[in-house]
Amino acid sequence: MSEDSEVVLVGGGIMSLTLAAMLKELEPSAHISVYEMLDDVALESSMVWNNAGTGHQALCELNYTPKKEDGSIDISKAVRINQQYELSKEFWAYCVETGILKEPQTFLNPVPHLSFVVDHIVPYLKQRYETLTSSCPLFKNMIYSEDKEQIKQWAPLLLEGRDTNQPIAATYMQEGTDVDFGEIVRQFKEKLSQKDNFNVYVNHKVQNLIKQGNAWLLDVLDTKSGEKKQVKAKFVFLGAGGGSFPLLQKSGIPEGRGYGGFPVGGLWLVCKNRDVIDKHNAKIYGKASIGDPPMSVPHLDTRIIQGKKELLFGPYAGFNTKFLKHGSLLDFPMSVRLSNFLPMFQAGIDNVPLTIYLIKQILMSNKQRMRKLHVFFPDAKLEDWEALFAGQRVQIIKKDSKGRGSLQFGTEVITSSDGSLAALLGASPGASTAADIMLQVLERCFGEEMKSSEWKDKLAEMIPSYKRPLEEKITHFNEWRSKTAQILKMPFCAI
Repeated sequence: MSEDSEVVLVGGGIMSLTLAAMLKELEPSAHISVYEMLDDVALESSMVWNNAGTGHQALCELNYTPKKEDGSIDISKAVRINQQYELSKEFWAYCVETGILKEPQTFLNPVPHLSFVVDHIVPYLKQRYETLTSSCPLFKNMIYSEDKEQIKQWAPLLLEGRDTNQPIAATYMQEGTDVDFGEIVRQFKEKLSQKDNFNVYVNHKVQNLIKQGNAWLLDVLDTKSGEKKQVKAKFVFLGAGGGSFPLLQKSGIPEGRGYGGFPVGGLWLVCKNRDVIDKHNAKIYGKASIGDPPMSVPHLDTRIIQGKKELLFGPYAGFNTKFLKHGSLLDFPMSVRLSNFLPMFQAGIDNVPLTIYLIKQILMSNKQRMRKLHVFFPDAKLEDWEALFAGQRVQIIKKDSKGRGSLQFGTEVITSSDGSLAALLGASPGASTAADIMLQVLERCFGEEMKSSEWKDKLAEMIPSYKRPLEEKITHFNEWRSKTAQILKMPFCAI
């Protein structure tokens, strides 16, 4: 069987399989191949233990609502991410209805989302709450409280062992969710593999790619047999997390020049005490300490993993030179080029505090890590928690508006001028906004098809609020979101 394809997706994570699922619905005859270098799909950043966030909807993440220089709260990013996550939920609901995904509780579960702050940060949280609820109906159902008894009902661990005189505050959103992205990927793989012209090749590493005429030639190594092969494709998507960056460089497309990548590792404290785990049912986000980067936002996180409730706290950042958890220590040094050396050097100079922060994080003992946990759970005991290494992320380094190298904390789609290649770089909010990101890929790389009535009609069926302005989304909030919630068996509060 020939492995040449119309579409080749590099990396078996949530991004590649989401794109595959969309394309197979829009163009059922399309020949699609996925190449994953590990033993199975979803073993890197899409894997539940490696994923920093499992349902970003900007309901509780304080780094999405920064305070501006004039003292007001900027909610634009929160509003945007809330809408992007809704696109993901709409697509999953469509996939459940059509049998592409199984029962929703196998990958999606209701878990309230809370923001929690103490002491001098309390006024900020109140201002954030007032700005969100008064400025955008999407957050109308948010509840704010400084009442300790009310907060105790929401999350009893927050009050256990706490000084009764300490000022605290929390916001509560019942409609929050917990997502197992790895399970979504596995279910996509299982269902799509039953269709004609769809193949997933595990233990296959894409080593190089080059443009030849109207096609891409990819050099692929079967890591089990040692066999080398060359695969031809009209369109290539690099969705391999940190592994996308070196392949983007090898592609040689001008749009990828000048980009650098900065790898950051993660570590969780995982609770071992079932009594403690059973008491807590929430995703609670706090505010990063002064001088700490956005990646350090702490959260006490309930997750449903293979039907079992777990409790994590973190993440604690770390540094090594791998671009993937299963990558090579040579990844970072080998990524330096003449075209990106200056931006990377400038970003390094401008982010000395980040370097110091990472060094401090690496040197921390579990006892020291517990101090940050005690802000959330004062009564936490060291013997109830163990450290678990999470996944790797590669933050983007690129030139800013002033032409100076800058470290970016987000995701970015890079496409070739002819639309034959797309690469996804970056991290948060990542997986939660996979549907929106893959729609961007379709718009840039399948522009003519996206204009056709067939694709437009199908997209309207798959993702009803796609391409709808915010005003229309708010007008149809109760109709569209209630239907999605009903299919996904999620709580829904009308506005």
